[in-house]
Amino acid sequence: MDSKESENIAVTDAKAVAKGKAAEGAPPTAVVAMKTKTQTRRGSKKGLAIVDLVLRLGASAAAVAAAYSPLSAEQILPFFTQFLQFHAEYNDLPTFTFFVVANAIAVGYIGLSMPFSIVCIIRPRAIGPRLLLVICDTVMIALVVAAAGASSAIMYLAHNGNSDSNWLAICMQYTNFCQGLSGAVVASFVAAVFFMLLVVNSTFALKK
Repeated sequence: MDSKESENIAVTDAKAVAKGKAAEGAPPTAVVAMKTKTQTRRGSKKGLAIVDLVLRLGASAAAVAAAYSPLSAEQILPFFTQFLQFHAEYNDLPTFTFFVVANAIAVGYIGLSMPFSIVCIIRPRAIGPRLLLVICDTVMIALVVAAAGASSAIMYLAHNGNSDSNWLAICMQYTNFCQGLSGAVVASFVAAVFFMLLVVNSTFALKK
C-alpha cells in the first residue's frame, strides 16, 4: 500500500514539474498581446505606405497631363488672307507659362519622391522619410493650387470676357485652344487633390 501511494506521489510530482517547465517555457500573455499589436501596427503602416505609392502615381499622371496639354494646345486662325493669320499659343499668356513650369516641377518632385515612398513600404516604422514627404507634399499643394487658380481665372475671362476692361471672349474663335487649356487646368486641380490625399495619408501613418 505504501509503495503504491509513493508511486502516485512520484507521478504527481513529475506532472507538476513538467507543467512548471511548460509554464516557464511559454511566453507571458502580455508579451504575446504586445507582439500582436506591434505586428498589426506594422501591417497598417505598410498598407498606408502602399496607398501613398498609388496616390503618387495618380498625382504624376494628372501633373503630366496638366504640363503637356498646354504645349500641344495651339490654334491658327486665318484672317482675310492666308498671309495674315492669328496664332494662339500657351506662352502668349505669362500665367500659363508659370502654370506649365509649376506642373513640370510637380512631375519632377514626384519622380524624386518615389524612392522615399518605397523606403516607407520596406520600413513602415521609419518616421524621417514620411515626415519629409509630408512637408514637401504640402509645398507642392501650394505651388500647384496657385498655378491652377491663376490659370482658371484667365480661362474664365477667355470664355466669358469682361466688358469693363474690354477683354474679349477669345474662346469663341479659338475653341480648340481653349479646350486644351481648360483640360490642363482641370488636370492640375486633380493633381492638387492627389497631393492633399497624400498629406492626409501620411498624417495618419505618422499618428499610428
